[in-house]
Amino acid sequence: MNVTRHHIVTAIVALIGVTGVGLVLHAWNLPPFRTTIETTEDAYVRGMVTTVSPQLAAYVASVEVTDFQHVDEGQLLVRLDDGSFAQQVNKARATLDSAEAALAASAQSEAAARAQIRSAEAAITAARTTLETARINDTRTRELQDRGAGTQSAVDTSRTTLSQAEAALNQGEAALEVARQNLNVIVTDRRSLEAAIESAKAGLALAEIDLGNTRITAPQAGIVGEIRVRKGQYVTAGTQLASLVPATRWIIANFKETQIPGMKIGQPLSFRIDAVPGQVFTCTIERFSPATGSEFSVIRTDNATGNFTKVAQRVPVRIAIDPDQAGFDQLIPGMSAVVRINTESTSASHS
Repeated sequence: MNVTRHHIVTAIVALIGVTGVGLVLHAWNLPPFRTTIETTEDAYVRGMVTTVSPQLAAYVASVEVTDFQHVDEGQLLVRLDDGSFAQQVNKARATLDSAEAALAASAQSEAAARAQIRSAEAAITAARTTLETARINDTRTRELQDRGAGTQSAVDTSRTTLSQAEAALNQGEAALEVARQNLNVIVTDRRSLEAAIESAKAGLALAEIDLGNTRITAPQAGIVGEIRVRKGQYVTAGTQLASLVPATRWIIANFKETQIPGMKIGQPLSFRIDAVPGQVFTCTIERFSPATGSEFSVIRTDNATGNFTKVAQRVPVRIAIDPDQAGFDQLIPGMSAVVRINTESTSASHS
């Protein structure tokens, strides 16, 4: 009897030991319990959440949307007071008009200067003709005096006329040089006026950009989050007015490094969301992170210590959600997910 009881106790202890070993092997995913099915609860829905902010400082004139409203691309979200910016546009336009008027006046001055040059050239031609005539008369008068047929008075008069003709030619040549210098000054100033026009155009463009930036629109279609601004509020560049969430969704699943073997780009997966009970979503592996999550942390871990315990790190995996699935519109960025993959499943492409 005692022997039988001993055998029973021994069998129970052995059964408990085998069960414990089996539980440990199963918990550590070791043979014969190793499986190709890998799961993780460290996964979340992600989306392109865009913060909408102004590019300038002004008072809010009106808020055109409400919390969680769907908006189209280019739809007006917030309008800022544009009074001062409209005046800046008017001022820039006036500056441009003034610069263009100055350039037009320069063109007229250039035409006048060229006419003055032509007039001076004609005057020089006439002065040369007069000078040539005066020289001939002076020569004839002196010849007559030498033959006793002329008077000293006539000689003096011819010499005076000759001197006046020479002076008139010199004056005409000087006037021509002055006219040419005036033309050079006008042409040189024109470059400055043209540069002033370009500067005025740039100033007008910047003023118009600032005026346009008083209308804050949706960069793309999506749903706005909570509106963080109110009418009459003074905002500055970078103030967070609202968030915009487009329809694009994906999953970031953080698998342990021991789960990664066998996973490939294009491999099919599935995931569940607590907010959509009973729905199994299909998806595929899109990309693997170039480093583990710990490498991207703000405070890096330092394992160069005397005591070290090996900890399996997590590798972020970007997962593309298959389109046109029921319940897709219920997926909200930030929701947690449970992702499941069979590492022996076929893949569309290999990493």
